[in-house]
Amino acid sequence: MKRYTLERVYLEDRTLGSLYDGNEVIAKVLELPWKNNNRSVSCIPEGTYKVIKQAPKPDRDYPYFRVLDVPRRSGILIHRGVNPNHSKGCLLVGSRLALVNTSAPILESSTVKLKWMIDNMPDEWELDIRKKVKI
Repeated sequence: MKRYTLERVYLEDRTLGSLYDGNEVIAKVLELPWKNNNRSVSCIPEGTYKVIKQAPKPDRDYPYFRVLDVPRRSGILIHRGVNPNHSKGCLLVGSRLALVNTSAPILESSTVKLKWMIDNMPDEWELDIRKKVKI
């Protein structure tokens, strides 16, 4: 199964990440800060997870990815969004992180990047999440 790596940098109010296919960055990721894996307020723990593509549903009118078997959590998705307020523990993806009318990084081109991922990534894959060692 294809494996992608997410390297994270933990900040007080958000978690920033880069999603890699080998040595190539394919997306930027924005998550909630680490708060002991508490539901709806924390990013998920480091580890390796199976991810599956999901078709649109009435309450989410676009395709997205679901992260499976997260300890003590359910409903973890990879979807579009701009800032941590758009997440309740999910991973938000975009083309780049930017400072736009704010002092904290937000995502740009989230809808475009998610569509690219849906069109170009397998229906099932593994996500290896780890802390970035070197900045």
